[in-house]
Amino acid sequence: MNSVFIVDSIRTPRARGNKKGSLSKIHPYDLLDVLYKDIEQKKFFNLETINEVILGCVTQFGEQAGNIAKSSAMFSGFPDSISGLTVNRFCSSSLDAINLGYLKIQSQQAENIIAGGIEMMSRVPMLSDEAVIWNDAALASQARIFLMGNGADLIASLYNISRKEADLHALESQKRALNAQKNNHFKSIIPVIDEQQSIRCILDECIRPETTIESLSSLDPSFQKLGEEGVDQAQLNYFPNLEAIAHVHTAGNSPAMADAASMTLLSNKKIQENGQKARAKIISVTTVNDDPLLVLSGCMLATQKILSQNNLQVADVDLFEIHEAFASTMIHCQRELKIDDAKLNVNGGCIALGHPMGATGSIMMSTLIDELERRDLSIGIVATSGAAGAGTAILIERL
Repeated sequence: MNSVFIVDSIRTPRARGNKKGSLSKIHPYDLLDVLYKDIEQKKFFNLETINEVILGCVTQFGEQAGNIAKSSAMFSGFPDSISGLTVNRFCSSSLDAINLGYLKIQSQQAENIIAGGIEMMSRVPMLSDEAVIWNDAALASQARIFLMGNGADLIASLYNISRKEADLHALESQKRALNAQKNNHFKSIIPVIDEQQSIRCILDECIRPETTIESLSSLDPSFQKLGEEGVDQAQLNYFPNLEAIAHVHTAGNSPAMADAASMTLLSNKKIQENGQKARAKIISVTTVNDDPLLVLSGCMLATQKILSQNNLQVADVDLFEIHEAFASTMIHCQRELKIDDAKLNVNGGCIALGHPMGATGSIMMSTLIDELERRDLSIGIVATSGAAGAGTAILIERL
C-alpha cells in the first residue's frame, strides 16, 4: 500500500456567513478558484497527474448543487481528466473528503488528489435545501435525528455542563483565536481580493474581540423554543433519568456561521516535481458513529478510536484540533479524554473562528499543520463531528 503525504493544506479566510460578510458577494466557484489558482501557481506537479477533486459540502442546493467538486474544477480550467466527487457527512464533510482521498491513494487508485470543502452560508443558508428530515417532526423522531443545537443541550444535560462553564469555554476560544490572529499563526490562509467587486478578505472575521463573560451571560438560549415545541420531550423519552433539558447554548457559545473554502493536496510522493517536500504524512484515519441522539459526540469517539488503533495515549500526541461544535461538546470531550488545555485547539475553535460546515475539517487540518510547524512538533490529530453521531479523525506526522 502507498504512503500518503499532505503536500499542502490551504484555505480562504472565514468570513461572516451573512450578507454583511466580506465574501457574500462572491460565487462559490469563484471562491474555490482562488485556491485552485494557488495550487496551479505553486507547480507542485503537472496538473494532469491529479486524479480527482473531492470536496465536502453540506447544503448542496442552488449555487452549491451540481457536484461542485467536478464543476468547479472545470470552471477553473483544470484538466478534463480530473474526476470530481462531492460528499456530505454534515460537519465532518471535508475531513471525510481527506479521508477518502487518503484511502484512494493508499490503495493505489490515485497518485494525487485535491480534498477539501466549500460552504457559502451567506448565499446558500443552512437548511435551505429543505431536507424533509429537518422539517418533519414525526420522521425525525422515528429516525432519531435532531438538530445540532438541541443535541448540544442534551449533552450539557447528561454531563452536568452549566451555562457558566459553556460561556467560559466560549470566552477562552475567543481569546485564543484573537491571539493567534494578532501573532499571524494562520500561515495557510490565501487572501481573497477582487478589486472590481470591492472584495478584500485577508483575515478570519468572525472573531469577536469585545466578548466578555458579562456579554455572553446576557444572551438568551438559542434552542429553548425548539425544545418547548417537542424536541425536549422526545429527548426525555429516550433518557428518562433526566428531569429536564438544560438549554445552555446561545449565539455566543455556539459556532459562528461562516463562508470559506479549503483544500488539502494529497500525494503518494514525499518530494514533488518542483522539489518541494510534503508538509505532513497521514498515519491513520477512522470514521465512527456514536449515539445519534447525542448528535455531536462523534469527535470524541473518533479520537478514542484512532488513539486505540495506533496504540497511542493522549500524552503521545503533541496537538489536537477537535471540532468545537458547541461549547458542551468540547467540554465533554476534553473531560473524557483528559486532554491538557495546552494541547487542545490552541488557536481557538469554531465558536470564535467560524464554522463553514462543508469546509471546516480541511481548515482544521491546515491549522494543525501550521501550528505543528510553528512549534516544531510532530504528531497531531484532527477530529470532527457530523450530525447524527458521526465522527471522523485523522492522525498525522509533520515532516
